[in-house]
Amino acid sequence: MPTPSGRNRYNVLGAIHAVTHTLITICNETYINANVVCELLLEIRKTHIGETPVTLVLDNAKYQRCSVVRELAEKLKIELLFLPAYSPNLNLIERLWKWVKKDCLYCRYYESFSNFKKAIEATLQKVVLKERKVELDRLLTLKFQSFNNAIYTRV
Repeated sequence: MPTPSGRNRYNVLGAIHAVTHTLITICNETYINANVVCELLLEIRKTHIGETPVTLVLDNAKYQRCSVVRELAEKLKIELLFLPAYSPNLNLIERLWKWVKKDCLYCRYYESFSNFKKAIEATLQKVVLKERKVELDRLLTLKFQSFNNAIYTRV
């Protein structure tokens, strides 16, 4: 069986509107850090202009909790809602990432890194263009598995 040579990375950091399913992504081939999160915050605010209230649900990655991110979020009037540890079931975008992986990665081999990237970008474009709207609307509902007495932190 053929295998690709070398090790490449393709990161997608994203935010999805809970009701309209509008997707905003920042992609890179290096790594995700506080600067990339800040870039996402700026894109979110560009999309939601003015005083529209925005709450961004995040996991507890260090680069998302740092002062640079918190200060920019406060300046942009974006509320950061950090979920408890080990609770991806409470984050809507985790369902989308699972669907993206299923759509473009499961049982597929890509000859080159560029083909791999194109496949991911094509799948993300399906979300942006609402090509799979019915399927995604069913998947991205606001019904979450929850546990009694869950604790979360608002910032």
